[in-house]
Amino acid sequence: MVLERIQKANDIKRIDPEDLDLLADEIREFLIEKISRTGGHLASNLGVVELTMALHLAFRLPNDKMIWDVGHQSYTHKILTGRKAGFDELRTYGGMSGFPKRKESSCDAFDTGHSSTSISAGIGYVKARELLGQKHSVISIIGDGSLTGGMAYEALNNASQLKSNFIIVLNDNRMSISENVGGMSRYLNSLRTAGAYTELKRQIEQALHKFPGAGDRVMNQLRKTKSSIKQLFVPGMFFEDMGITYLGPVDGHNVKELYRVFYEAKKINHAVLVHVITKKGMGYLPAEEHPEKFHGTGPFEIVTGKALGDKKEESYTDIFSRTICELGREKKDLAVITAAMADGTGLSAFQKAFPDRFFDVGIAEQHAVTFAAGLAAGGIHPVFAVYSSFLQRGYDQMIHDVCLQNLPVTFAIDRAGLVGSDGETHQGVFDLSYLSHIPNMTVMAPKNGSELTEMIRYAVNYPGPMAVRYPRGTAYGGYAEYHEPIAYGKSEMITEEKGIAVIAVGHMFEVAAEVRKQLKGLRYDCTLVNARFVKPMDTEMLRKLAKTHHLIAVIEENVRIGGFGEQVQSFFKEENLETEVHGFAIPDEYVEHGNVSVLRKEVGLCADTIVEQIVEADRKQRERS
Repeated sequence: MVLERIQKANDIKRIDPEDLDLLADEIREFLIEKISRTGGHLASNLGVVELTMALHLAFRLPNDKMIWDVGHQSYTHKILTGRKAGFDELRTYGGMSGFPKRKESSCDAFDTGHSSTSISAGIGYVKARELLGQKHSVISIIGDGSLTGGMAYEALNNASQLKSNFIIVLNDNRMSISENVGGMSRYLNSLRTAGAYTELKRQIEQALHKFPGAGDRVMNQLRKTKSSIKQLFVPGMFFEDMGITYLGPVDGHNVKELYRVFYEAKKINHAVLVHVITKKGMGYLPAEEHPEKFHGTGPFEIVTGKALGDKKEESYTDIFSRTICELGREKKDLAVITAAMADGTGLSAFQKAFPDRFFDVGIAEQHAVTFAAGLAAGGIHPVFAVYSSFLQRGYDQMIHDVCLQNLPVTFAIDRAGLVGSDGETHQGVFDLSYLSHIPNMTVMAPKNGSELTEMIRYAVNYPGPMAVRYPRGTAYGGYAEYHEPIAYGKSEMITEEKGIAVIAVGHMFEVAAEVRKQLKGLRYDCTLVNARFVKPMDTEMLRKLAKTHHLIAVIEENVRIGGFGEQVQSFFKEENLETEVHGFAIPDEYVEHGNVSVLRKEVGLCADTIVEQIVEADRKQRERS
């Protein structure tokens, strides 16, 4: 096997050119086999096999710096840098990450996980190279989906001022996760079809190369006037007009042609963009036909592409999807917004039912938030459905454009808490902290699936900003018989006893219920409270608990600093309440990838660990009294 000859970075340079197609086939077979067992990002990686090979042939790692935007398409890069063995434990706790990680390899130049960042980081590398007098190539690989993000354009504007080589590789597969939308998508489509220019350029170059000396002089003159020639054949010339040399479009599955273009790109003493056309899911028919299903997949059957495992249970996302469609029929002033995540956030059904009230703004969370503010100011109630870790990007807009004006915008925050296999960049563990300190923002979290429905219904009828945060995965169905009507700012008393009280935030109610069960088994009385509202806090409930309880445990899947537990502790101090409050939350550190149950144990949020600490705290308290 050709793949067996790849043991470390740059080994691909010793592969016979005639064997490169075979190597590409073997890499695809390897990826399909491994990801069918572990799950992971398949379609995006199958689409960049030849592109990655050409990059590794044209450049030398780790001296040259490759920065992968988002980074979920870096699997072939990992194979070619000697990490093939790590795929058996891909995205498991302690195993290899599904994204570039500098601590994992010196060939990973920059940690990535969110989109539209690679050009900015690349410019930083270029300027550092200039300041330090170094000589190496810097290459930022960005997808057409990521070019819907505003940060990419800020970086392109900056890149146009560079006076030394910087290579931007635009991987154009017409998709992010869903199909791309907007003006840039249409523009790139026009470039793909501009074959007249590409063919003319190729024919002229071939003809002039037959005349040594004179041909070179003519080619140099043509290069000086190439912008005006391109204007005749290629619509817009957006990149050239910014001062960035444009090369392409290039067949992203032709290693020889890609290598030639990268060799040319290295000669240019300013920013150059290489436009590469690839096919997402290339080489595996199920992924080619349904790339969105194989963007991030669990284990699957290779022959059919069908997911393995038990029948899928209803998730929180499914419940949100059903609820928002019901509300769409009831409320004609309701609209929904997604940032290129219609499938992931459950908005695809709404899109089909109410296309005029569905808005996909591309990978542009900042714009999405302010766009929602404009809709709200104009008399529409918008619901922005977004992953917790991606909403971080719209923080200023939430403060300045939504909450400052107290506009009725609902934030449906999916993937809140620990999300598992995608790791540090995707864990949604900061939202309670960064949302709670914004004036006018209300923050809710449901204890189970049925309460999510009620909270979404409540939120879309509330006259101000409101966030509802819920986790990834199967919806908890326990304690469905407890369904007191939602009252603003009020928590829900599930069981009332004395001594020890456990307050659960959102989906951590399932863990809290197990904590109470174990404490009862140890003959402790235990009150169980569903917080419901993180902001505003139910101070009336807290004062009531303080009268009859000597110890309160607050459980949340959010960072401890600025979280609900800290807020409760602060309230008790301000009120001079003597009840001891213990917060159980995520410590001040990034949580790596792995199974959620494993991660909870590692950060101290599993029921067993919480019970042990509560019992120990109770023992110490009794000894002091």
